[in-house]
Amino acid sequence: MSAVRVLLVDDQALFREALATLLAVHDGIEVVGEAGDGDAALRASAELAPDVVLMDLRMPVLDGIAATRRLRVEQPGVRVIALTTFDDDEDVFAALRAGAVGYLLKDVSSARLVEAVLAAARGESVLQPSVAAKVVARFAQLPDAAPQPRPQPLVVPLSERELEVLRLLADGRSNREIAAALFLAEGTVKNHVTNVLAKLGARDRTQAALRARALDLL
Repeated sequence: MSAVRVLLVDDQALFREALATLLAVHDGIEVVGEAGDGDAALRASAELAPDVVLMDLRMPVLDGIAATRRLRVEQPGVRVIALTTFDDDEDVFAALRAGAVGYLLKDVSSARLVEAVLAAARGESVLQPSVAAKVVARFAQLPDAAPQPRPQPLVVPLSERELEVLRLLADGRSNREIAAALFLAEGTVKNHVTNVLAKLGARDRTQAALRARALDLL
Protein backbone atom coordinates (compact mmCIF):
# COMPACT_ATOMS: atom_id res chain seq x y z
CA MET A 1 0.00 0.00 0.00
CA SER A 2 1.19 3.53 -0.70
CA ALA A 3 2.09 5.79 2.20
CA VAL A 4 -0.49 8.21 3.59
CA ARG A 5 0.33 11.69 2.33
CA VAL A 6 0.20 14.27 5.13
CA LEU A 7 0.22 18.09 5.09
CA LEU A 8 1.23 19.86 8.33
CA VAL A 9 -0.45 23.18 9.09
CA ASP A 10 0.70 25.19 12.11
CA ASP A 11 1.95 28.74 12.61
CA GLN A 12 4.87 27.53 14.76
CA ALA A 13 7.73 26.46 12.51
CA LEU A 14 9.51 24.60 15.31
CA PHE A 15 6.42 22.52 16.04
CA ARG A 16 5.99 21.68 12.33
CA GLU A 17 9.63 20.61 12.17
CA ALA A 18 9.28 18.37 15.22
CA LEU A 19 6.05 16.90 13.89
CA ALA A 20 7.59 16.20 10.48
CA THR A 21 10.54 14.45 12.15
CA LEU A 22 8.21 12.36 14.31
CA LEU A 23 6.03 11.23 11.40
CA ALA A 24 8.92 10.65 8.98
CA VAL A 25 10.12 7.59 10.92
CA HIS A 26 6.87 5.76 10.11
CA ASP A 27 7.01 3.87 6.80
CA GLY A 28 3.29 4.25 6.22
CA ILE A 29 3.32 8.05 6.34
CA GLU A 30 4.87 10.63 4.01
CA VAL A 31 4.94 14.30 5.00
CA VAL A 32 4.45 16.05 1.66
CA GLY A 33 4.41 19.66 2.81
CA GLU A 34 3.91 22.31 5.47
CA ALA A 35 1.99 25.56 5.81
CA GLY A 36 2.02 28.32 8.42
CA ASP A 37 -1.58 29.53 8.08
CA GLY A 38 -4.92 28.46 6.68
CA ASP A 39 -4.60 30.35 3.42
CA ALA A 40 -1.23 28.77 2.68
CA ALA A 41 -2.73 25.40 3.64
CA LEU A 42 -5.41 25.71 0.97
CA ARG A 43 -2.83 26.48 -1.71
CA ALA A 44 -0.51 23.70 -0.56
CA SER A 45 -3.33 21.17 -0.40
CA ALA A 46 -4.46 22.02 -3.93
CA GLU A 47 -0.90 21.57 -5.18
CA LEU A 48 0.20 18.53 -3.16
CA ALA A 49 -3.07 16.54 -2.88
CA PRO A 50 -2.54 15.17 0.64
CA ASP A 51 -4.67 12.41 2.07
CA VAL A 52 -4.69 13.91 5.57
CA VAL A 53 -4.13 17.45 6.87
CA LEU A 54 -3.05 18.00 10.48
CA MET A 55 -4.58 21.41 11.11
CA ASP A 56 -3.88 23.85 13.93
CA LEU A 57 -6.93 25.99 14.73
CA ARG A 58 -5.65 29.36 15.90
CA MET A 59 -3.47 30.82 13.14
CA PRO A 60 -3.04 34.19 11.41
CA VAL A 61 -4.42 35.14 7.96
CA LEU A 62 -6.99 32.33 7.91
CA ASP A 63 -7.70 30.21 10.97
CA GLY A 64 -7.92 26.43 10.93
CA ILE A 65 -11.70 26.25 11.22
CA ALA A 66 -12.26 28.51 8.20
CA ALA A 67 -9.59 26.61 6.26
CA THR A 68 -11.22 23.28 7.14
CA ARG A 69 -14.61 24.55 5.99
CA ARG A 70 -13.17 25.61 2.64
CA LEU A 71 -11.24 22.35 2.22
CA ARG A 72 -14.44 20.38 2.68
CA VAL A 73 -15.97 22.28 -0.25
CA GLU A 74 -12.95 22.67 -2.51
CA GLN A 75 -11.20 19.35 -1.83
CA PRO A 76 -13.74 17.00 -0.24
CA GLY A 77 -11.42 14.01 -0.46
CA VAL A 78 -8.95 15.51 2.03
CA ARG A 79 -9.38 14.36 5.63
CA VAL A 80 -8.67 17.03 8.25
CA ILE A 81 -7.59 16.30 11.82
CA ALA A 82 -7.60 19.30 14.15
CA LEU A 83 -4.38 19.24 16.17
CA THR A 84 -4.48 21.98 18.76
CA THR A 85 -3.73 23.04 22.32
CA PHE A 86 -7.35 23.84 23.13
CA ASP A 87 -10.31 21.56 23.80
CA ASP A 88 -12.98 24.04 24.86
CA ASP A 89 -16.47 23.31 23.57
CA GLU A 90 -16.51 26.21 21.12
CA ASP A 91 -13.39 25.06 19.28
CA VAL A 92 -14.35 21.38 19.35
CA PHE A 93 -17.80 21.77 17.84
CA ALA A 94 -16.78 24.51 15.42
CA ALA A 95 -14.04 22.25 14.01
CA LEU A 96 -16.33 19.23 13.72
CA ARG A 97 -19.09 21.30 12.09
CA ALA A 98 -16.51 22.67 9.65
CA GLY A 99 -15.76 19.13 8.51
CA ALA A 100 -12.82 17.89 10.60
CA VAL A 101 -12.88 14.10 10.97
CA GLY A 102 -10.73 14.18 14.08
CA TYR A 103 -9.74 16.34 17.01
CA LEU A 104 -6.53 15.77 18.96
CA LEU A 105 -4.56 17.81 21.47
CA LYS A 106 -0.88 18.55 20.98
CA ASP A 107 0.06 16.52 24.05
CA VAL A 108 -1.10 13.35 22.28
CA SER A 109 1.43 10.52 22.22
CA SER A 110 3.35 9.88 19.02
CA ALA A 111 1.85 6.38 18.74
CA ARG A 112 -1.69 7.74 19.07
CA LEU A 113 -1.00 10.47 16.50
CA VAL A 114 0.32 7.97 13.95
CA GLU A 115 -2.67 5.71 14.55
CA ALA A 116 -5.02 8.69 14.12
CA VAL A 117 -3.45 9.68 10.79
CA LEU A 118 -3.76 6.14 9.45
CA ALA A 119 -7.33 5.84 10.74
CA ALA A 120 -8.35 9.14 9.14
CA ALA A 121 -6.89 7.98 5.83
CA ARG A 122 -9.11 4.88 6.10
CA GLY A 123 -12.13 7.14 6.50
CA GLU A 124 -12.52 6.79 10.27
CA SER A 125 -13.13 9.51 12.84
CA VAL A 126 -10.51 10.05 15.54
CA LEU A 127 -11.22 11.99 18.71
CA GLN A 128 -9.29 12.73 21.88
CA PRO A 129 -11.06 10.89 24.75
CA SER A 130 -12.04 14.19 26.40
CA VAL A 131 -13.42 15.40 23.08
CA ALA A 132 -15.35 12.18 22.46
CA ALA A 133 -16.97 12.63 25.87
CA LYS A 134 -18.03 16.17 24.92
CA VAL A 135 -19.56 14.97 21.66
CA VAL A 136 -21.52 12.19 23.33
CA ALA A 137 -22.70 14.54 26.11
CA ARG A 138 -23.79 17.16 23.58
CA PHE A 139 -25.64 14.54 21.53
CA ALA A 140 -27.47 13.33 24.62
CA GLN A 141 -28.66 16.88 25.33
CA LEU A 142 -30.13 17.47 21.89
CA PRO A 143 -33.94 17.62 21.93
CA ASP A 144 -35.80 15.40 19.51
CA ALA A 145 -37.29 17.38 16.64
CA ALA A 146 -40.23 14.99 16.70
CA PRO A 147 -41.12 11.88 18.68
CA GLN A 148 -38.89 9.08 17.48
CA PRO A 149 -39.71 5.39 17.67
CA ARG A 150 -37.53 3.45 20.07
CA PRO A 151 -34.60 1.91 18.18
CA GLN A 152 -35.07 -1.71 17.31
CA PRO A 153 -32.76 -4.24 18.95
CA LEU A 154 -29.83 -5.44 16.92
CA VAL A 155 -30.52 -8.20 14.41
CA VAL A 156 -27.28 -9.89 15.48
CA PRO A 157 -26.56 -9.19 19.17
CA LEU A 158 -23.11 -8.24 20.40
CA SER A 159 -21.16 -10.84 22.33
CA GLU A 160 -19.97 -10.11 25.87
CA ARG A 161 -16.46 -9.48 24.55
CA GLU A 162 -17.77 -7.15 21.84
CA LEU A 163 -19.71 -5.24 24.50
CA GLU A 164 -16.50 -4.83 26.51
CA VAL A 165 -14.72 -3.54 23.40
CA LEU A 166 -17.64 -1.21 22.65
CA ARG A 167 -17.55 0.33 26.14
CA LEU A 168 -13.83 1.09 25.84
CA LEU A 169 -14.26 2.30 22.26
CA ALA A 170 -16.96 4.71 23.44
CA ASP A 171 -14.49 6.10 25.99
CA GLY A 172 -12.22 7.09 23.11
CA ARG A 173 -9.67 4.31 23.63
CA SER A 174 -7.45 3.29 20.73
CA ASN A 175 -7.14 -0.34 19.61
CA ARG A 176 -3.82 -0.57 21.42
CA GLU A 177 -5.33 0.78 24.64
CA ILE A 178 -8.31 -1.60 24.38
CA ALA A 179 -5.94 -4.51 23.82
CA ALA A 180 -3.97 -3.60 26.95
CA ALA A 181 -7.11 -3.20 29.06
CA LEU A 182 -8.60 -6.55 27.96
CA PHE A 183 -5.30 -8.46 27.67
CA LEU A 184 -5.90 -9.18 23.99
CA ALA A 185 -3.76 -8.98 20.87
CA GLU A 186 -4.21 -5.72 18.96
CA GLY A 187 -5.23 -7.67 15.84
CA THR A 188 -7.95 -9.42 17.84
CA VAL A 189 -9.27 -6.06 19.04
CA LYS A 190 -9.29 -4.77 15.47
CA ASN A 191 -11.46 -7.73 14.45
CA HIS A 192 -13.84 -7.10 17.36
CA VAL A 193 -14.10 -3.40 16.42
CA THR A 194 -14.91 -4.36 12.83
CA ASN A 195 -17.67 -6.72 14.06
CA VAL A 196 -19.07 -4.07 16.41
CA LEU A 197 -19.27 -1.48 13.64
CA ALA A 198 -20.95 -3.97 11.32
CA LYS A 199 -23.54 -5.07 13.89
CA LEU A 200 -24.35 -1.48 14.83
CA GLY A 201 -24.48 -0.38 11.19
CA ALA A 202 -21.96 2.37 12.01
CA ARG A 203 -19.46 4.00 9.64
CA ASP A 204 -16.89 4.76 12.32
CA ARG A 205 -16.14 4.60 16.04
CA THR A 206 -17.90 7.84 16.94
CA GLN A 207 -21.12 6.82 15.21
CA ALA A 208 -20.88 3.41 16.90
CA ALA A 209 -20.68 5.06 20.34
CA LEU A 210 -23.64 7.31 19.60
CA ARG A 211 -25.77 4.47 18.23
CA ALA A 212 -24.85 2.25 21.19
CA ARG A 213 -26.08 4.93 23.60
CA ALA A 214 -29.31 5.26 21.64
CA LEU A 215 -29.79 1.51 21.97
CA ASP A 216 -28.99 1.60 25.74
CA LEU A 217 -25.99 -0.67 25.20
CA LEU A 218 -23.70 1.53 27.31
